[in-house]
Amino acid sequence: MGLNSGAGRSLPFPRKILSAIFPDDCHLCGCALPSFDTFPVCPSCIEKVEPLRADCFCERCGTPFLNQWALDEDGVCRLCLTGRRGFDACFVYGAYEKELRDLIHLFKYGRIESLAAPLAAWMLTALPADRKSAERRADCVTPVPMHWWKRWRRGFNQAERLGLEVAKALSIPMVEALRRPKPSRVQAGLASAARRKNALRSFALSNPGEIAGKSVLLVDDVFTTGATATACARLLKRAGAERVELLALARVDRRAPAPFPRGQEPPPARPGWELTETGEADAEDETLPTHNRRIQWE
Repeated sequence: MGLNSGAGRSLPFPRKILSAIFPDDCHLCGCALPSFDTFPVCPSCIEKVEPLRADCFCERCGTPFLNQWALDEDGVCRLCLTGRRGFDACFVYGAYEKELRDLIHLFKYGRIESLAAPLAAWMLTALPADRKSAERRADCVTPVPMHWWKRWRRGFNQAERLGLEVAKALSIPMVEALRRPKPSRVQAGLASAARRKNALRSFALSNPGEIAGKSVLLVDDVFTTGATATACARLLKRAGAERVELLALARVDRRAPAPFPRGQEPPPARPGWELTETGEADAEDETLPTHNRRIQWE
């Protein structure tokens, strides 16, 4: 039953406040919430969230592919082989779509900060078991920073909130080793190389002495295609970080088969397949629906 059940009866003052903050309807599907919780999402919507699945993943960056031709004999993709990834490994929970995407929007743009704990719990399931052990876990967590103006308008940095939960669960400190002195230029329409340079110019080191010689777990909410994560990881490496691994809640799934080796015929095309390779780009919130873009700046 919802908080406002029992029409005509007066609710205690604390519950009136909670009713105003947490409505009786699920913010995703609109159904009545069966009970009061710290966030307005029904159990049915929560249960629909699933981890990302694919037959072929890159062993380093975790990018999903439709076939093995995108990977070398060690299971590594071309971007990692050519050194265009600045991080050493990448762990992501789910695809940036459906209920998970809606929950991220509710967290970021709806400002439901209480979602940080359950979202971070999903992120932690993406970490391999050995990365949670005392012997192999990271020395510290570093969130992807947000420009001060955008943070002021939103009220918080979602990567920082998720990073705090992850650091607490792993019993390691969170270090704000990066800052964003200027906002990123609009990424839409830029070529891949221009996007990477644009991202790199947007960040700077904040506390380099605290990460020298350490293994760093870089935390962000959404992995688009990696320009932001790459820029942050390269700066951390310049500051002396021994290893940088990325942990994200969701990634934009732009799965596409890689070109086939010369002399080998591709298999019969399937509906919806495009025989092009996944491109390197990054556009924060570029897939954000129009109605949520408005919420972002309110």
